[in-house]
Amino acid sequence: MSTDKDKPDQGAHAPRRRGVLARFRANFLTGLVVVAPISLTVWLIWTLTGWIDSWVLPLVPYKFRPEQYIGINLRGVGVIIFLLFTGVVGWVAKGLLGRSLIAWGESVVDRMPIVRSIYNGAKQVAETVFSQTESKFEKACLIEYPRPGIWAIGFVSTNARGEILAKLPDDEVMTVFLPTTPNPTSGFLLYVPRKDVTFLDMTVEDAAKLVISAGLVYPAAKTNGGQNGVAGK
Repeated sequence: MSTDKDKPDQGAHAPRRRGVLARFRANFLTGLVVVAPISLTVWLIWTLTGWIDSWVLPLVPYKFRPEQYIGINLRGVGVIIFLLFTGVVGWVAKGLLGRSLIAWGESVVDRMPIVRSIYNGAKQVAETVFSQTESKFEKACLIEYPRPGIWAIGFVSTNARGEILAKLPDDEVMTVFLPTTPNPTSGFLLYVPRKDVTFLDMTVEDAAKLVISAGLVYPAAKTNGGQNGVAGK
């Protein structure tokens, strides 16, 4: 007859199995953190390249397409053509002839009510996004929002001026963009008295990461004693 001593100790194997599963889970999550950003980046680039090709290649005469010579459809040829074409357009636009053509074209567009609104809006967006003298946020900051005692991260863009500054009671007012989480491209434009703005030592990029991650990604703390506290106090 078998006794209890002859039976295998099943309880001793359970913690070992749990330990193996825990290590596998930790390794899997670590690998996911590495693989997910790379995969997403590759997928976005691949998709964007295909989208540009689908717009550009149909405009290229069939006999000039690379697949006629090498037998395969090379992804990215449309991107190269688009970059070269855009570069040539930019080179022409810098010259006297190009500026004259642009001025003439814009004068024609200005006579078309609906087209004028669409063109001017698209032009402002393009100039803001792609301008070589791009305007960037000056500093990351904290402001009390939506009520005193609750703080939100904002980005200082510039000092208020002109009619807006003249209509406000404070002598110094800052233009602050208050982004939403996790999509910082939307938010609120606020005019805040400088004395109510608390500047942060972290960079604008680090503050943006903090907003996008919903407070999960914190930048390394600085100990150089920068501008802490409320400005102007």
